[in-house]
Amino acid sequence: MATTAQTRTPVHLWIVGAVALLYSCFGAYDYVMSHMRDLRYIANSMPGVDPNTALAWMDSFPVYAKIGWALGVWGGLLGSVLLLTRSRYAVWAFAVSMIGIILSIGYQLALAPVLQGAESAGYRLMPWVIIIVGAALLAYSQAMVKRDLLR
Repeated sequence: MATTAQTRTPVHLWIVGAVALLYSCFGAYDYVMSHMRDLRYIANSMPGVDPNTALAWMDSFPVYAKIGWALGVWGGLLGSVLLLTRSRYAVWAFAVSMIGIILSIGYQLALAPVLQGAESAGYRLMPWVIIIVGAALLAYSQAMVKRDLLR
């Protein structure tokens, strides 16, 4: 019979899981609103960039970058839910998300034409934040599996 100490979920797992879920929900909202081509949302989320220019820029992405965006967003959301349910499959979901991030953000950083009006520091910083958060969530979930906190 398992002791209470072995079955109790550590507080840090709840905190990381909840923050990851909120972060992933924002990514999912951004994905949905961008794909619905909501000009008001795009104008608010990309100040200084003409919404139609932003849409044309996103439309110009190759298929692998668009698939990567979907994998990154939905893999991260699934991984967050699985982390909160203490499932070891969170590692797989975050790994899929990281592959998607590499495909999508990698394209944007290395090959995409510069988005006119997106010269501010925030536009240069956000891709790196996404990479770091994705890698951190993957590493965290792997560490939780090694500590036998995910089943």
